[in-house]
Amino acid sequence: MKEQKYVVLAADDERELLDTLELFLQRENILLVKAADGREALALFAEEQPDLVLLDIMMPQVDGFCVLRKIRETSRVPAIMMTARGEDYDKILGLELGADDYVTKPYNPMEVVARIKAQLRRTYSYAAPLEEKEVYEAFGLAVDTRECSVKKHGRDILLTRTEYRILELLMKTPGRIYTKQQIFDYAWEQAYMGDDATLMVHISNLRNKIEDDPKHPVMIKTVKGLGYRFEKEK
Repeated sequence: MKEQKYVVLAADDERELLDTLELFLQRENILLVKAADGREALALFAEEQPDLVLLDIMMPQVDGFCVLRKIRETSRVPAIMMTARGEDYDKILGLELGADDYVTKPYNPMEVVARIKAQLRRTYSYAAPLEEKEVYEAFGLAVDTRECSVKKHGRDILLTRTEYRILELLMKTPGRIYTKQQIFDYAWEQAYMGDDATLMVHISNLRNKIEDDPKHPVMIKTVKGLGYRFEKEK
């Protein structure tokens, strides 16, 4: 964790929950900026430029999905969604829009803090190259580990942090099959809990951004029963 305070923007119309969460985050030297609805969240995002956003899905005026969609137009700041429903649809939609993680309400504030710290840690401390090689290139795609950037035929590709981590892992050794466990451990930095849907959504999002024909991918291949690999360029 960096020495200066991280800034987390949290949007939830249940003020008491945010006040409680703020107390726990203060112990970690993390500043919480609170928004009561989606419109205020977007205004504060532009003003504060937070290091992470925590968004409740069900909010008045503008919901969390709309807020995340707007943020993703210009930023890949890590995002955690909060849902009270516990429905897979909400979780999957949030991931498709570019969320990095989610928590189900009611939540334990200590769990939320742990998830926030994990996202901050892997987002702002993974810039070191995986190997001596600093740029991985194939199929017109270039991943620069120095700048944590991705380009396709010279055009910038905006990925979320999780998508970037997955692509970085797969591209460093084309042809190697990575299991779901290995991908999850690297991209999420936590134990794999058998959450296939979460990984599948991130892989699908990644293909939509880098493949010419996402329905018939030539770069990221599914190896049935084993995992995924980045294809070797012939």
